[in-house]
Amino acid sequence: MNIVEKLEILADAAKYDVACTSSGVDRGARRGQLGNAMAAGCCHSFTPDGRCISLLKVLMTNVCIYDCAYCVNRASNEVARTAFTPRELANLTISFYRRNYIEGLFVSSGIIKGPDYTTELMIETLRILRDEYGFRGYIHAKAVPGTSPELIDRLGHLADRMSVNLELPSQKSLALLCPQKRKQQLLAPMRQIRDSMAEDADTRALMRKNTTYYSQNRPAKRERAFVPAGQSTQMIIGATPENDFQILNLSAALYRTLSLKRVFFSAYLPVTSDERLPASGAVELDREHRLYQADWLMRFYKFDVSEIIDEDNPYLDPQLDPKANWAINHLEHFPVEVNTAPLEMLLRVPGIGPRGARLIVKARRTCCLHEPELRKLGIAYKRARFFITCNGKYAGTGTPFAPGALRAQLAAPIDGGKHGRRAAKQCQGQLSLFDLLEGQNQHGKRIEEAQARDALHNAQGTSAHDAPTNSARAGVDDALRTSCKASMSSTPMTAQKAIISSSSVRTLPEKSTLASQADGLFGWQHAIDKQKVCA
Repeated sequence: MNIVEKLEILADAAKYDVACTSSGVDRGARRGQLGNAMAAGCCHSFTPDGRCISLLKVLMTNVCIYDCAYCVNRASNEVARTAFTPRELANLTISFYRRNYIEGLFVSSGIIKGPDYTTELMIETLRILRDEYGFRGYIHAKAVPGTSPELIDRLGHLADRMSVNLELPSQKSLALLCPQKRKQQLLAPMRQIRDSMAEDADTRALMRKNTTYYSQNRPAKRERAFVPAGQSTQMIIGATPENDFQILNLSAALYRTLSLKRVFFSAYLPVTSDERLPASGAVELDREHRLYQADWLMRFYKFDVSEIIDEDNPYLDPQLDPKANWAINHLEHFPVEVNTAPLEMLLRVPGIGPRGARLIVKARRTCCLHEPELRKLGIAYKRARFFITCNGKYAGTGTPFAPGALRAQLAAPIDGGKHGRRAAKQCQGQLSLFDLLEGQNQHGKRIEEAQARDALHNAQGTSAHDAPTNSARAGVDDALRTSCKASMSSTPMTAQKAIISSSSVRTLPEKSTLASQADGLFGWQHAIDKQKVCA
């Protein structure tokens, strides 16, 4: 199996690992080394036409000795199996990085042979990137439960962020769907990562302090920081009967005890059939969205989990976001005066976020804020007006200040307009490396039209008195062909091959020749072919 086929299988299998987050690392470039890392760098996916969405997200291997009921890579599932060698994955990452397709690497893996063996493969990949290539970009590595502490420590000094998938919200559900995994296997590496991060931070803080009068000789080579971007985890939502109250309390406990940067929620996708899984194939994307909103309230708005949800109402309202739901249930605190309210109260107003609240506090020192000023500050005024007053004047006139009326206003669907992504009113989903783009068939039609015109003009022939007309037609045809070529440059390679083979009568050079001549047309293929030449 060649590297293209491996990439197609392992990149597609990695899309179930959630990693939509910023890198959390600011690291500048250094002479003689490659790359840098920005805290604002996103990690999403890789589009078919070569456009970079930051991270190359891929599995080391989809071979797995575990038989988790919900996983597409479970041992009993009949899928094509393959694996990257450490050298192949490192070379692939560098080839993509040098062409500005990616900013870093997200690497996860199935369990091949055992946790230690799998982790050693990942360590060797990261060692090649860091030491041989001098790669200073962002790397997110998944720690394998059951790995020895020594290997976790080595992996943590090579990666920027590590994560251990908690998989399911309770030990009972874990025993049901993942009988080969244990709760302690998952929590032990998370505790080790937390302790190692704290120890590394304390050691570096002490080394920065000059506590003696004698000069200190720095070591010849400084050791990399241990997981400088922190750790995260992921839970599957909807595969088991746990409610939102249990899930959010577990998330709050993880933030409090394990110093997590982020808890990811992944709506259950029915990719395998098993009697232990829910019979319904519905994907709870709305529920996942509300859980993320509640998670942000805990992390950035200083909400306690008991304020967001309680045991009597164990599920979040699907029609209303948690912040607006809290405000409607606590109208005794509203409306608040934007020109005098403290920052903590502004953060609880629907439509005002942390940045907007800080801007309000800063702006009201020099002027009295009204609707125009709030809109300029980026406040969602349509939502905030029901809960604020501006210089003593209530902004939500026309709507009764009552829970029912306010709920109807805030729960009303947003008009997405007739154009753009919001007009579709559906989730776009995560892009995959080999997905086909919309509208690609139009390129084929334009090519066929251009070729039909060429054939018509050749059949008619040329004459002296028609020379000006024919030259004008030739100019139009050349422009059309140029436009077709420009359109082809943004079409996926697989779609272009199909279009060319079905509509063109001319012979084309070999694929390797095309890849070497047109980096824009076959961008990611060219990156792979370069490895073969170097090998």
